[in-house]
Amino acid sequence: MSDQTTYTPPKVWTWDSESGGRFANINRPIAGATHDKDLPVGQHPFQLYSLATPNGVKVTVMLEELLALGHTEAEYNAWLINIGEGDQFSSGFVEANPNSKIPALWDRSGDEPVRIFESASILFHLAEKFGVFLPESGPERTEVMNWVFWQMGSAPYLGGGFGHFYAYAPEKWQYPIDRFAMEAKRQLHVLDHELENKTYIAGDEYTIADMAIWPWYGQLVLGRLYDAAEFLDVDSYKNVLRWAKAIDARPAVQRGRMVNRAFGEPHTQLHERHDAGDFETKTQDKLEPAD
Repeated sequence: MSDQTTYTPPKVWTWDSESGGRFANINRPIAGATHDKDLPVGQHPFQLYSLATPNGVKVTVMLEELLALGHTEAEYNAWLINIGEGDQFSSGFVEANPNSKIPALWDRSGDEPVRIFESASILFHLAEKFGVFLPESGPERTEVMNWVFWQMGSAPYLGGGFGHFYAYAPEKWQYPIDRFAMEAKRQLHVLDHELENKTYIAGDEYTIADMAIWPWYGQLVLGRLYDAAEFLDVDSYKNVLRWAKAIDARPAVQRGRMVNRAFGEPHTQLHERHDAGDFETKTQDKLEPAD
């Protein structure tokens, strides 16, 4: 164990905005808007406000998969929310999601706009609306929902736990890294066992459960999260790797990864998506340099 100084919690905790590591400028113990700004609205039925973090990728993959199946009613505008600049605390975004987390979606296809927040809720809403990627009833539907809720409960240990202390904390401390690395590996082992005799996580069909889990655990084993693939020995999870590579090869997944992406290689970044043609003309490597 390292020589980390023991922390004695105060009787009453107070907020120290300088102690939170990489995201200290946007983490705070209060909710609500910090500034007035309306969200932009495009011409399509769905208005997405997001960033290509794993939770954001879930939704853009779903929307691109719907369009790939020919559901033209799933056309969407995807607007970039720069969480590093605090866009999620605008009055417009807080109206869409009072929790100030991406992604947030407005469904404007009906008589009255409907807000949907939390990535799993968005996946469920879209699956129900279009009747795909989620069985209608029975044990098959329950199994899909089992894994969607598993992901929502498990990923905070991977992202906010392991990812934070391994990659983003102001100092590397052995205890939290060991604690959350153990849990991350346990979760990978759960998936590896389940995928031993399955094509997809809930069975033979590709569902919203795969769309929920892949952006986190699939991209982790593909070496795209936290620069931690070697540390976690992801090559030992053969079934997860097979599953992750198969989903990664889907054209809709490749497009979904690009939407609202503002980091990485320029050819992988499509900051905003307003038309299917944007993938061919508006990635950051195709735009004229700003003056």
